[in-house]
Amino acid sequence: MEEMAPWKRTAGAVAAVLLGILFLVSGGWKVLSPFQSGELLEQMQVHPGLGVLGAASLGTIELLAAFLLFTPRFRRWGGLLGCGLLVFFMLWIGYYYRVLVGQDCSCFPIIKRAIGPAFFAEDGVMLLLGIMATAWSSARASLRVPAIAFASLAMLAGISFGVNAAERQHVQVPAVVVDGKPNTLAQGKVFLFFYDPVCMHCDAASRFMSKLNWGDTKIVGIPTSDPQWAGSFLHDTGLKASTSLDTAKLRKVFTFTDPPFGVALVDGQIKQTFTALQFTPPAPAADLKKIGFVR
Repeated sequence: MEEMAPWKRTAGAVAAVLLGILFLVSGGWKVLSPFQSGELLEQMQVHPGLGVLGAASLGTIELLAAFLLFTPRFRRWGGLLGCGLLVFFMLWIGYYYRVLVGQDCSCFPIIKRAIGPAFFAEDGVMLLLGIMATAWSSARASLRVPAIAFASLAMLAGISFGVNAAERQHVQVPAVVVDGKPNTLAQGKVFLFFYDPVCMHCDAASRFMSKLNWGDTKIVGIPTSDPQWAGSFLHDTGLKASTSLDTAKLRKVFTFTDPPFGVALVDGQIKQTFTALQFTPPAPAADLKKIGFVR
């Protein structure tokens, strides 16, 4: 077998490390924050309700790719896996391009990348790194270590999911001001509806929910921006809800990316949360009926 040129081996190693860092950051964020990254994945057309599972699964695979790319003897497999992931991302975005253009691609927790022509150019550069890492690395046959690494990462993702789920279910609901009066939100059934008064999706969701029979459920609307329009928004959409302007305090406890967002509370405990896509009619009527919030 012909010996690989030293410059190719060096270039392949540099490409592998650079791509590995990207997958480490992206995958680590998804695994450690599965609910927040899952919400973003649902905005990327992942089926509502499957975003969290998708984030944990995708994050695990990305971390495995990073591990393989960082380990010289498994670098070729890491390159192949990385190339596969990048091709999958580009095909997914390409398929839903007309719907997603202009949105945040949700890849990294700090870097914001809007979907557009530049997205494909940037992922194309990453794909080139993956090809270099694959072509200019040594081949290995044993699957034992990668299999152990995958199992360990899957276990880590499961533990992270459990911890995050427990934290979300046992939050300390803060005392807030509702319609000018102090309220603990800890008695009975309370539905928190976070909305942007100038958001058409929020407007449609509010109008749809105004037609539901809420029974003894109390709705509290929380504007995420332009609080001066809160009253007009509720009046125009017909949603019978109280208003709290303690948005910052509540968003520290109930984290989400973009409105609309809902939280169903029973005696101060989270029963269920509703991300933006779950407000697309006829959702969330079925889920709200299931948990006894509407009749």
